[in-house]
Amino acid sequence: MTAPTVGIVDYGVGNLRSVSNAIEQIGGLPRVSSDPGALASCDRLILPGVGAFGHGIGALRQLGLDALVRSVAASGTPVLGICLGMQMLAETSDEFGRHQGLGLLRGDVRSLGGDTETATGTDLRLPNVDWLPVTRRAGAGDLAARLFDGLPADARFYFIHSYAVAADSPDTAATAEISGRTFAAVIGRGNVAGTQFHPEKSGPSGLQLLRNFIH
Repeated sequence: MTAPTVGIVDYGVGNLRSVSNAIEQIGGLPRVSSDPGALASCDRLILPGVGAFGHGIGALRQLGLDALVRSVAASGTPVLGICLGMQMLAETSDEFGRHQGLGLLRGDVRSLGGDTETATGTDLRLPNVDWLPVTRRAGAGDLAARLFDGLPADARFYFIHSYAVAADSPDTAATAEISGRTFAAVIGRGNVAGTQFHPEKSGPSGLQLLRNFIH
C-alpha cells in the first residue's frame, strides 16, 4: 500500500518541521510547499499556523494559497487546519481588528478573555497553555468524527492560544473548557476539519488523531 502524500501549506507562518516529522512518524509522506500545483496533487492537505490571524491570512492570500485551500477542499480532498490554521478555515476573527477567514467552516474566532482580553473574577490567564480533554459532540462532520477513532474519551491534547472559535458554531465537533469558559476544540464539516490544539505536540493521542486523518 502506497503511503499517502500529505501537503503541508508553507506560507511563512507555521510549525512546519514538527508537523512534517509527525506525518513521517505515522507513515505518511509530507510535502512542505508553497507551490499550489504541488499541494493540489497531494492525497491530504494540512494548513498549520501559529501567531496572529491577520498576519496569517494576509500571508496566505499574498501567495495565492487561500484559493488553493478552497480549491482542494472543493475537490473532496481531506483538509485539516491546526491552531491558527483551524481559525483561518472559519468565517471571521476579531483578533486585532476584524478579519475575513476562508469561510470553509462556520464560526467566528473570539478572544477567550472577552473584549478586554481579561477574565475579571476568574483564574483565566492568556495565552491558554495547557493539556486539556475535549468533549465530543454528536452529529460532527464526517472527517471531524473520524479523527477520534480509537481514542479514549479522556484523551488530552496540547493547547496554546488566546483566541478560539466560539463553541456555539454549528460546525463545532468537540469543545474544551478553561476557567468555566467553553470553546471549540475541533470544528468540521464534510471533508474539512480543524483542531485548535496541536496534535503534532500531543503525544500518542495526537499522533493517533493524525493517523486517522491521513489513513
